[in-house]
Amino acid sequence: MGMGSEKQRVLLQDLASNMNSVPSSYIRPISDRPNLEEVESIDASIPLVDLGARDVVQQIGHACKHYGFFQVKNHGIPDEVIKNMMQVSREFFHMPESERLKSYSDDPSKSTRLSTSFNVKSEKVSNWRDFLRLHCYPLQDYLHQWPSSPPSFRDHVGEYCERVRQVALILLQAISQSLGLERDYITGSLGKHGQHMALNYYPPCPQPDLTYGLPAHADPNAITILLQDDVPGLQVVNNGKWVAVNPIPNTFIVNIGDQIQVLSNDRYKSVLHRAVVNSYRERISIPTFYCPSPEAVISPAPQLIDQHHPCQYRSFTYDEYYQKFWNTGLATETCLDWFRASM
Repeated sequence: MGMGSEKQRVLLQDLASNMNSVPSSYIRPISDRPNLEEVESIDASIPLVDLGARDVVQQIGHACKHYGFFQVKNHGIPDEVIKNMMQVSREFFHMPESERLKSYSDDPSKSTRLSTSFNVKSEKVSNWRDFLRLHCYPLQDYLHQWPSSPPSFRDHVGEYCERVRQVALILLQAISQSLGLERDYITGSLGKHGQHMALNYYPPCPQPDLTYGLPAHADPNAITILLQDDVPGLQVVNNGKWVAVNPIPNTFIVNIGDQIQVLSNDRYKSVLHRAVVNSYRERISIPTFYCPSPEAVISPAPQLIDQHHPCQYRSFTYDEYYQKFWNTGLATETCLDWFRASM
């Protein structure tokens, strides 16, 4: 193994504890820094949807149309399941580096892998995070590939994945209905379905204004359901400004991904968001990415195309879309423009 790949193998977490300043490879150009003093902290700008409410479809439709992001409560996942998921994630990142590195790979085709930044092979500036990426649907296809340490990892994470999938299906049905489509239209458009998750670890950063945990991007999947600890870090664009979303215990943050924007023929928009870091506390966030299976063909719903709403996108497979997303490495913020219908 050459020196270059050996360097890539080193996880940020183990380097960061000895850093007094941010290495040059993590420093963003001046034009692309967080400008943290300009960020608004208005939680009211992110709707809180009660999944037990009678008007939940209308609530979700309003949130998708006007915000692209919302929080959910009364989601039916027990507090204990959430607590176990967060606890075992923290235990994983606190294991010795030698144990964590058993899961390391910079090959994105691996369905279980620990890595750092985003795409260490293609990016020019690194991101201040380590992550464990897991495929988790169908669960029995992937569970045996997951880390076996900590000992409770597979049980707690598996339980969490199954619970979150149920919430994802409820949300997709409500989004479908809110667009005036059949309840199962969107779930029927996703092929055999796919579900991935990331356990994101953001170590304390000596100069948080110079770098990102993750820079601005829109998610390539259908919807993302985010669990985060009590340390703020998520920021979303609302009315052209960056807004900090402060964590509310035992709620999830949901955002529309690019595939919903396509299926809705631009009625609903996937929204730019980013993760910033801080100098005093580690942060853990756990997004679940619910997505089409690779061979699923995505295109705008015919019912949402008319003379006032011409077709905005060509048909494509999710695999084609995701490859474009991965290879651009968050550099373009969104890949949707590559798939616009030629007018």
